[in-house]
Amino acid sequence: MNNGRDHRIDFFRGLALIFIFWDHIPGNPLANLTVRNIGLSDAAEIFVFLAGYAAVLAYGKIALRDGWLVACVRMLRRAWVLYIVHIFLLVLLMGIVFVANNHVQTRDMIEEMGLYYFLSNPQQALVDELLLRFKPNLMDPLPLYILLLLGLPLVLPAMLRKIEIVIGLSTALYLLAPMFQWNLAAQEGGVWFFNPLAWQLLFILGGAAALHNQHQQPAKLSPVWRQPLFMIAATYLAVCAVIALSWRWPGVHDAVMPRLLAEWLYPISKTNLSPARLLHFLALAYCTAKLLPQGEWIHSWLARQSCRMGRYSLEVFCVGVLLAPLADMGNALAGDHWSMQVLTALLGVGLMVLLAAWLDLNKRLNQPIQVPA
Repeated sequence: MNNGRDHRIDFFRGLALIFIFWDHIPGNPLANLTVRNIGLSDAAEIFVFLAGYAAVLAYGKIALRDGWLVACVRMLRRAWVLYIVHIFLLVLLMGIVFVANNHVQTRDMIEEMGLYYFLSNPQQALVDELLLRFKPNLMDPLPLYILLLLGLPLVLPAMLRKIEIVIGLSTALYLLAPMFQWNLAAQEGGVWFFNPLAWQLLFILGGAAALHNQHQQPAKLSPVWRQPLFMIAATYLAVCAVIALSWRWPGVHDAVMPRLLAEWLYPISKTNLSPARLLHFLALAYCTAKLLPQGEWIHSWLARQSCRMGRYSLEVFCVGVLLAPLADMGNALAGDHWSMQVLTALLGVGLMVLLAAWLDLNKRLNQPIQVPA
């Protein structure tokens, strides 16, 4: 492990990957344990925010050390790798779903995954795939990340100099996008499920957090319950938790939810990153950072496994995308019994952990041996 590295970033990236995997298995009981059940945001916000954090931290260092041109080439090369991965991942996903659907009689997995568009119009679907417009279920985060990474070279120099200006412009774009219904085209006349013109703000805020933490001096702070900002954020989280939990009982929700608040809050748009979702995630991130500073807990065995997955987030994410329909098929063949659903969810996470461990071992074996002079 590198000295000075905030291992919490890797830990929460790994945790987000587990949550994404569990949330994408229909009927999975362990999905009740993910962050979307206790608030207005979910693992997607964690993924995008930490993607921005890691990207700005990595490429910002390269830009300061080797110049903007070198950093730009590195970013574009990474985006190209992600683009190729996206194409091959979609091909593998379609193959798995088509084969699985032949064995599952209780539901139509092709429809659940949004793949009938490919069957009805394969030529146009292939073109849309190359243009990042064909995005079946589970595939939305990767095209979003590709586009955000392609835009990073345009704003990184300004972020390193005047981050406040970049945040201001990013916020303006975030507010204008839903107002004027700006979004990118998707298949069959639709739009991107994750509107990149809105979600870019979370990516930028992640990068801003990375730059802030780099220059932040350790300070002795008062207990969190004496910090007004923490208490405001915690109160908002508590209110959001009550609202989210009340969705399980519609009658209770209608009884306790003030009409004016409901009119302001609903619908909570995920496509345009509703302000309520954005504020919930920012409050959650702030309170988590305050309550879980770096310490010995990050070196526990379970935390190390999550950290390792976070360090190889692309590979682990791709495997999770492929494992989700396989788990769904296994559950369906077993009659969707809860014990099988729990088993496939845990087995999938185990395979993700094993992949990260193998990648970590392979990386260490390929490192050149330092021979003392």
